[in-house]
Amino acid sequence: MRETNILITAASRRVPLIQAFVQALKRLGMRGNVVTTDMSSLSPGLYFGTKHYIVPLTTHKQYIPIIKSICFKDRIHLLIPTIDDELPIFGRHTEEFLAMGTRVVVSSARTGNICNDKYLTARFLSDKEIPFARTWLPSELNFPALEYPLFLKPRAGRGSVGAHPIYNERELRFFLDYVPEPIVQEFLYGKEFTIDLLADFSGKVISVVPRDRMVIRSGVTDRGQTLNHPGMINLAIRAAEALEIRGPANIQAKLDGDRATIFEVNPRFSGGIPLTIAAGADFPAWLIEMRCGRRVRPCIGKFIDGLVMACYEAAIFLPDEAAKEVSWRAVQW
Repeated sequence: MRETNILITAASRRVPLIQAFVQALKRLGMRGNVVTTDMSSLSPGLYFGTKHYIVPLTTHKQYIPIIKSICFKDRIHLLIPTIDDELPIFGRHTEEFLAMGTRVVVSSARTGNICNDKYLTARFLSDKEIPFARTWLPSELNFPALEYPLFLKPRAGRGSVGAHPIYNERELRFFLDYVPEPIVQEFLYGKEFTIDLLADFSGKVISVVPRDRMVIRSGVTDRGQTLNHPGMINLAIRAAEALEIRGPANIQAKLDGDRATIFEVNPRFSGGIPLTIAAGADFPAWLIEMRCGRRVRPCIGKFIDGLVMACYEAAIFLPDEAAKEVSWRAVQW
């Protein structure tokens, strides 16, 4: 296959990821387009591919039919979902897309549903004896026996929205009422890491790259550094195999001394993926090669150790027409 067309959904601010796929095609000497979608014409990521479409919310009943129509029209070979809400949805439709010639890079609907529910993730991995932060529903709390600090966050959520450290019972009771559908976790000490992982389409783990989240802004790594830590790498592999991950995942963990404990798993690309790619773990290029039927050999632990990433803001400038077509509601399909 000398041409590979790629569709990246929910482009939003994922400019580095989109650029990484564009650059991967060039490095591989392949022809192909990178098509992007989003529900808003003001999403900057839309404008870094070859072409783009405005689509409805993931929850809209026409979302999958519209994405299928794009795949058919643009002969899409590889589809990359990027947000949590759509992972189980695409997981349910992978065979339908594959019959069209489109490989959706996503884990199963079961895996997506487990990972989107932080309580289920905790129960699932703990039952597999994989180190995970102790996690409770409000109904399971024994207030007199609790040890502070704790950590409270939404059972389903992303980007650190609604996440709060808890230092006493008064704060706990307040945030249990304030945060919708909360869970409570033990407070994990140590450095916070994102562990980027890529598995092939059969579930074989290809690469694992732990990244120290040195500075976090709005839930995304603003400054980070790679760390070749065998313990975290092995922990991530165990979690990925238990969850039957396909494609990319990012595993959130704390490293206290030499002990790593997971507190969240997201079966999709992370916001800090540019650091992993720059360190030599070229997930986009490997996915393209796998889609072309080429064998990508596992290269566990083979990346630049200690590489630092420092992010900065950039802007694009759009003509007036972009503001007039702000959302899918203005688009006729």
